[in-house]
Amino acid sequence: MKSFLKVIKLHKSESELILRATKQNREAQRKLFDMHAPTMLSICRFYIKDIQHAEEVMLNGFFKVFTNLKSFRNEGSFEGWVRRIMVRESISYLRKQKQVEFSVEDETLDVGLSVNMTTNIEVAEIQKLIDELPNGYRIVFIMYAIQGYKHHEIAEELNISENTSKSQLFKARKLLQGKLKKMNSTSYGIK
Repeated sequence: MKSFLKVIKLHKSESELILRATKQNREAQRKLFDMHAPTMLSICRFYIKDIQHAEEVMLNGFFKVFTNLKSFRNEGSFEGWVRRIMVRESISYLRKQKQVEFSVEDETLDVGLSVNMTTNIEVAEIQKLIDELPNGYRIVFIMYAIQGYKHHEIAEELNISENTSKSQLFKARKLLQGKLKKMNSTSYGIK
């Protein structure tokens, strides 16, 4: 008598899960959520300081993901598509809370400012420094420096001019450099 082993496919491919999720399959939706929730929460957290509000925004974002899943055309990555929804949800939340202000444009900017200092700062400390930035600076900084948006994309997404985007980034970098310099000098006993 031969024994047969039943092979169970443990992991479904993402595209298969997406297809099942578009047909309202809750199990597939749950698996997609579980796969992407940690990354999406960190994206929302970049924009929103309070973790509970960031979680709420992420959940609202996933609601939009699943209600609009049929509009995902498999052009680019699914994660990138979800990421854009999370960024928009985060910005929308901040706008509703009246927490987004952009300072007046500065037409003469040198955006070539870079951080060239050696530092032993932990990720949590960097997040804290980013959290301390004014909201307009923080949003543009995150979109440009962390998520790789171009200034024209930021301008379109935030309904501001490209120069305002560049100005916000310049000012955010300048503030962060000052804070990093101060942090480095105090950590080495130099004042």
